[in-house]
Order: sequence, then structure tokens, then C-alpha cells
Amino acid sequence: MRTDLIRKTALTAAGLAFTGGAIAGPVTTAFAAPSSKPATQAQADRKGHGERELGVRYEAQPNFYYCGPAATRNALSVQGKNINVDDMAKEMGTTEAGTNSINDITPVLNKETGKNDAYRSVEISTPDADGKQTDTLRADIVRTVDDGRAVVANIAGTSTDTDGATHSYEGGHYISVVGYRDNGDTVKIADSADPNTASYWISTEHLADWIATRGYATS
Repeated sequence: MRTDLIRKTALTAAGLAFTGGAIAGPVTTAFAAPSSKPATQAQADRKGHGERELGVRYEAQPNFYYCGPAATRNALSVQGKNINVDDMAKEMGTTEAGTNSINDITPVLNKETGKNDAYRSVEISTPDADGKQTDTLRADIVRTVDDGRAVVANIAGTSTDTDGATHSYEGGHYISVVGYRDNGDTVKIADSADPNTASYWISTEHLADWIATRGYATS
């Protein structure tokens, strides 16, 4: 499938399937101080048929390369966890080049959740997600959020949210998925890069293409 997702650089499935990365280009907003402002005012319970949002204790990432630890921290906050991002960065092997792989994040999610099988890594290895991969992502998000947990996704490129705003991470980035509506066709993102755009909605099709060549951690 092809949406209006734009990739400015060619990504190969073999070389970048689980590659992480720091935010490329000007990153002044990525250095914003951590904020206690929630990414969403959502209720933890179902709002109605086919939708649910989880409460997030949002914090922005403290530097341009901590998106992996910050996304994990925000994801775990929906479970009432409050883990130091520096400690998680050490566990993930995060450097100024970023966090290498979703496979470095999944074990930390399991450790802090308290179950070895709470999360697993899923790869979308193709340059663009097909219908089956998108359907799998949708089902994974709905199941994980219904279990009271957030999904962590490794993304790259530029995509457009439901309000028409663009979000560009050509060097790679990690985000948390903390809710869904329309039976999972639209999902809520908690984004640590900029507290001014701490949360937004995006179609699951766009998210699947954003993840393509990389992966996500899900229940």
C-alpha cells in the first residue's frame, strides 16, 4: 500500500529492518526539558465501542538521541511505572547514534512490566506495508491497548497526522502508541520529540508505512 507518506532517502529492507536512529537535522525542540504535561487527557477506560485511550504521564526526551528510552518511559507510564530514562538508556545501549533496534527495547519493556512474555518484537521488513501487515499492526495495537499497555514503534521518514500536520524523522525515531479509535483504524501517538506536539492521531495505514523497514514492540 502507498499513502502520502514521503521518504526522502531510500531504505532497504535488509539493512534497516530494525535499525534505530537519532533525530536528524535541527533538533532544538528535542532538547526541551521534561514536562509533566500529559500527552492526552484520555480516560483509561473505554470511551465507547471501538475506541480506547490510556493515560500517559508524558515527558519529553532530554536530548536528540534519547527517543528510544523516552518512548519506552512514556509507554510504561500508562502502567503506572516511572523509570529513569538514563537507566533505560544504559540497558538499551543507547548512544548519540540512537537506540539500535526495537529488539533492544522489547526486553526492557518486559523487565519493567514484570513478565518475560508481555512484549514481543514485530518486523515490517518491506519498504511499504501491505494490507496484511497493516491488519496485523491494527490488531496488535487494539489488543495491547485493551490489555492496558502501550506499543513502542521504530519509525523513519515523514508522515501526516489526521489534522494535516507533518512529522518528519528521516534519521529514525521511536514513538509510543497509547490509544485507538474507529476500531483501530486511527491511533493515538505520544511523541517525546517536542512537548508542543506531545500527542496526535494518525491513521494505522500511515503508521504501518512509517514503521516499514523497521519494527515495533507489542503484546
